[in-house]
Amino acid sequence: MKVAVVGATGMVGQVMLKVLEERNFPVTELIPVASEKSVGKEISYRGKNYKIVSMEDAVAMKPNIAIFSAGGNTSLEWAPKFAAAGTTVVDNSSAWRMHADKKLVVPEINAHVLTKDDKIIANPNCSTIQMVLTLNPLHKKYKIKRIVVSTYQSVSGTGKKAVDQMMNERKGVTGEMAYAYPIDMNVLPHIDSFLDNGYTKEEMKMVNETKKIMGDDSIRLTATTVRVPVKGGHSEAVNIEFENDFTLEEVRSILSSTHGVKLIDDVSNLKYPMPLYAEGKDEVFVGRIRRDESQPKTLNMWIVADNLRKGAATNAVQIGEYLVSHKLI
Repeated sequence: MKVAVVGATGMVGQVMLKVLEERNFPVTELIPVASEKSVGKEISYRGKNYKIVSMEDAVAMKPNIAIFSAGGNTSLEWAPKFAAAGTTVVDNSSAWRMHADKKLVVPEINAHVLTKDDKIIANPNCSTIQMVLTLNPLHKKYKIKRIVVSTYQSVSGTGKKAVDQMMNERKGVTGEMAYAYPIDMNVLPHIDSFLDNGYTKEEMKMVNETKKIMGDDSIRLTATTVRVPVKGGHSEAVNIEFENDFTLEEVRSILSSTHGVKLIDDVSNLKYPMPLYAEGKDEVFVGRIRRDESQPKTLNMWIVADNLRKGAATNAVQIGEYLVSHKLI
């Protein structure tokens, strides 16, 4: 099992290597890939050093699977070249997510759609993954009509430059800026670029990806995505209107038995999900579950997950695990 990690030196790439090791993914040969300036440098995996190779060399080595986290333009250029060489690509960028002929997969929800013919598979947006994993079992039971979501997303979602900016500001050090404004002691109601409709790309990713993953275009969704001065872990306040009524006890029971979801909902003892608690973990945490008192059949909840793990690396590796276990690669 030859496994290429494209973008191996980046924040998500490094977490991917960690997750591959932690989950004992059946790697017989690791092929770390990065930009030209990193070629020849070494990374460590399972106590062994591996030289970083170029894209061209990686394609020529014909890996069984290539997990990409190197940005949309790189994916658009190189994923088809890997696929043409017989490699199955799991891509973490937004490049392929909304292509009609590309699958967009959260394994717990829709891995069953994958076939041997799927050579480029899209990994969803971090903020979408944690929300749909929690909402999908409720949609099956009560049918979702409308979702209103506000996100509180950590700076690690932007990358190392943004983490450095926040930490520099915290120390009073002048440094390179990832954002147009300070992020420490501030929040930015702006993730990704603005579109003609006044929403950002991040907000529209949540709208469009949710419908595709959950297989239901009738779901109405509106999002406001916000960057907050937190190092790791995204949080979401989600309001869900259902077609059918629910009881809170039943909702909690469904979520408690949903694979990959962990219920932390004990406000009498001040227990609820927080990014501080979610960092470094693979589960999606949910709490603050309560009925919306302003209208019927509507639920409020608070969802938190590590954006670099389940929001990116872990989900991609889980797709790889499904492909291996079902002999699709």
